[in-house]
Amino acid sequence: MDLIKRKKINETTGDRIFGICCVAVVALLVFVILYPMWYILISSVSEPDMVLRGHVWWLPQGLQFDGYKRIFGDAGFNTGYKNTIFYTTASTVLSLIITLPCAYAVSKSRLPGRAAIMAVMMIPMYFNGGLIPTFLVMRNLGLYDNRLIMIIRGCISFGNTVIAMSFFRAMPPELEEAAYVDGCSTNRMFLTIVLPMSKAIISVLLLYYAVGTWNDYMTALIYIRSEDKQPLQIFLRRILIMNERLYSIDTGDEAYQLDAERLRNLLKYALIVISSLPVLALYPFIQKYFDKGVMLGSLKG
Repeated sequence: MDLIKRKKINETTGDRIFGICCVAVVALLVFVILYPMWYILISSVSEPDMVLRGHVWWLPQGLQFDGYKRIFGDAGFNTGYKNTIFYTTASTVLSLIITLPCAYAVSKSRLPGRAAIMAVMMIPMYFNGGLIPTFLVMRNLGLYDNRLIMIIRGCISFGNTVIAMSFFRAMPPELEEAAYVDGCSTNRMFLTIVLPMSKAIISVLLLYYAVGTWNDYMTALIYIRSEDKQPLQIFLRRILIMNERLYSIDTGDEAYQLDAERLRNLLKYALIVISSLPVLALYPFIQKYFDKGVMLGSLKG
């Protein structure tokens, strides 16, 4: 208690000014980051005229949900959402199953051929076969218009593997030595000792892979043709294009053109909210592990 009082007494005016400046800078950064998200949210439930005139700043003006009703009322919305949830869940689980054992094995210097394995994994980061050869390979493998393409393509990332490798290297080697002395096999040690201690890095990889799959637009655009297999991103794109075409039709009716423009802007904000909200809702549940995992995976090794 005396130490706390002494610190308060020894705090100079310069220290207080510095603390106030730090708080002000952090508050400004938080505002810059959060305000665009808040603006999109309130614009999606405001009257389009108010948004176009620039009257929407802090609170919704003329509360309405026409944009969301239009999207939720589309027959393909539920199908697209279900497909995206399935693709994201399956792809993320598969990615973790592949990445974690791979990163753990490569993180050990005693692994035979470790340098060659690292080189093979690193090459695709800088070189690839190109869009057309890749498309031909996927088609010949029977993955064109197949749900599996959304799950297995990109199921491992070398960048994420490096982060996991750094995390595993930071683990105390005494744990493994003690496990080996007790007769524990490598597989059992990985499953019963290493993985339970790796919640932080698992959360980081889970978020990275889930966000990547959730926002994957190009893979579905190139390889998925059946509407019942298309993810949410393609469905949202189709709605936006259809309304863009309605807006571009010159009917000579100014009222029609104005209504089309209002609907286009309303849908634009609603689509952003719908596509981003699930990912934003996931982060708070893994935030405490995510922060720790990023620091351990990037600074230690």
